[in-house]
Amino acid sequence: MRIEDLSTVLQPVAVANGLPNAFYTSDEIYAAERDALWFSSWAGICAEAEVAEPGDARPVDFLGVPLFLLRGKDGVLRVFQNICRHRGMILVTEPRRIEGAIRCPYHSWCYSHKGALVATPHVGGPGRNSHPDIKRDELGLIEVRSHVWLGIVYINLSGDAPEFTELHRDLIARWAEFDVPMYHGGADSTFTLDCKTNWKLAVENYSESYHLPWVHPGLNSYSRLEDHYNIEIEGKFSGQGTEVYRQIKGDNGQVFPDFPNLSDKWDTGGEYITVTPNVMLGVQRDHVFAIILEAKGPRLTREHVHIFYATPDTSEALRKKNAHLWEGVFIEDIGVVEGMQAARGAPGFDGGRFSPAMDGPTHVFHRWVASRMMSAQHAAE
Repeated sequence: MRIEDLSTVLQPVAVANGLPNAFYTSDEIYAAERDALWFSSWAGICAEAEVAEPGDARPVDFLGVPLFLLRGKDGVLRVFQNICRHRGMILVTEPRRIEGAIRCPYHSWCYSHKGALVATPHVGGPGRNSHPDIKRDELGLIEVRSHVWLGIVYINLSGDAPEFTELHRDLIARWAEFDVPMYHGGADSTFTLDCKTNWKLAVENYSESYHLPWVHPGLNSYSRLEDHYNIEIEGKFSGQGTEVYRQIKGDNGQVFPDFPNLSDKWDTGGEYITVTPNVMLGVQRDHVFAIILEAKGPRLTREHVHIFYATPDTSEALRKKNAHLWEGVFIEDIGVVEGMQAARGAPGFDGGRFSPAMDGPTHVFHRWVASRMMSAQHAAE
């Protein structure tokens, strides 16, 4: 994609066009996004609760790069490339508990929970488990930078992004009241949804409240369009918020406990933003949810949804009710993001236009994509 093709995307919202069709359909551009948007930033890969106990290991395919997470014996969560340093064999093929060393199933090279190479059986010949040219201290697992925030594990594959706390300093400060211990609701508080759409359309839809009256009539019945506001922080994050968040209640009127020491804003407030490129977060007084987008090609996205609470002992029935509510809302979005994806096959579509009043957050995201893609192309040239 030529740089000048993106010039209209960078215009002010009132006159800008959206990203060209190819950004949603092209295998070439999808491949270019890996370095420009995903590998060079901090992307979410799973919930910390999925590797909660020492020895818990979980493999992840990150846009074709095999990784695995491991909670070490020391309690530290680490992310490694999921390859043996000998012949590149995959080490962890399914979520499991690793009590001892990480053993390669091919030639039994073994690694510690910290990634150090600790055993190389027969490497010097039968019965000889060492060789002067195989320097174990240089052949440990390749660790990937990682950071945990609000229950989600983020990685920077390139290794050269600013520290997560620096890059997202403004958002962390905005939501500092929620940066407290939180507890995953367990098996009844997570689900996945497959959408036949490009991952960016999922972000775009999540960014704005403009569609609420028509796509989410149930939600709009108490959290109306006029009760929402835009969140637009150029080059950093965007989304929307509501001033009329309403707590879910059980059959006998019980509610989830609030997060501690929240300011009055959160009595009826909720905010919903994207940590670019792929983690869509929602914060409310009594629970937080995260949607981790797994891009599976230019036309398919898998959404991994996790819900967190302020205490570990919440009502099972109420957790299930809450998950069912949010699943219904997110399913309502599938039809529109798949419809927009289908429309990207029309050669006459020019990326569309933005409502200056309602689409500001989506435009901020488009500008983020366009500017990073242009910068990557300049660097390549």
